[in-house]
Amino acid sequence: MSDVLTAAGQPTLFLGSDDLAQIFSWHHAIEALKAAYAADCTDAMFPQRSMARGPGLWLRTLTGVAPVGGVMGAKLIAANIRNKRASYLIPLFDQESVELLSLIDGNSITGYRTAATTALALDRLALAGAVSVGILGTGFEARNHLKALAAVRSISSVRVFSPNPESRAKFKAEMAPLNLEITGEATARDVVQSAPQILICAARSRDEQPLFEGGWLSPGMTVASIGSTLPEQREVDPDTIARANLIVADMTEEVAHDTGDMRAATQAGVSFDQKLVPLADLMGGRHPGRTSLDDIVLFKSVGSALQDLTVAAMCFSRARELGLGTPLPQTIRPVLK
Repeated sequence: MSDVLTAAGQPTLFLGSDDLAQIFSWHHAIEALKAAYAADCTDAMFPQRSMARGPGLWLRTLTGVAPVGGVMGAKLIAANIRNKRASYLIPLFDQESVELLSLIDGNSITGYRTAATTALALDRLALAGAVSVGILGTGFEARNHLKALAAVRSISSVRVFSPNPESRAKFKAEMAPLNLEITGEATARDVVQSAPQILICAARSRDEQPLFEGGWLSPGMTVASIGSTLPEQREVDPDTIARANLIVADMTEEVAHDTGDMRAATQAGVSFDQKLVPLADLMGGRHPGRTSLDDIVLFKSVGSALQDLTVAAMCFSRARELGLGTPLPQTIRPVLK
């Protein structure tokens, strides 16, 4: 069967995880996100996510109209909690023709966009120059976040925590291509109290307790928390929220009201409304960011459709340039309404 072309003369393109591994570039992703966050954007372009629920099932939907790039689309996450399985899909549409441009593996995009967004924020918030980095965790998110940060900043040293010596050794081996000085630590306290300029939290505890004590933080540190995105999840403690001079969030309302960390801070009587700032305001120049070398700054992320669509569109564009992906033999035709 021959490929069915869109009006633009190209077939709908399927991009799986293997395609994305060849296409993806940290540099291109971070630059695309920088442009997207600096662009004019309204709440209507990215409404709150929705969740359909069944017995042990949920379908989560994040939709958006991208402010740059000429695309719109969604990320769909289907999950069966009983079977501990989830499936992610991103359909990407052209804004003018509303043709289906691409179907993309949303799981891979999620992993990339989370770390790329964090690197964008940390580069803007951390002290200038080469940075020392502490990482709590050695898994997928920890590895991606170090790769992303290394794409935008010179890194002087890395200390990484895992209670498992084998995990620490595996992390060091897998990160060897970055040519960084990496030291494994057996406790989170050892990492935090070494006073890294950047601390990345990428290992939510199994019992949903904070990974470290806010009292261990040193002046001038920039902390990224990316693991606590739901009310029942915990990663940083109320003392960290209280000590932060500035809190930057990708989705301020969700971070403030729907994450376990911020709910616990509210219950503990910690006020943070006056220091909670949208990442878009930071990147758009509407907020100065760090105002003192001694400020403790927290970046808290729950993910957003803006990030998904921006990185997905970047990957789609590069796939077309590089001739990668699978052209689909059929597509969905727009209809007149």
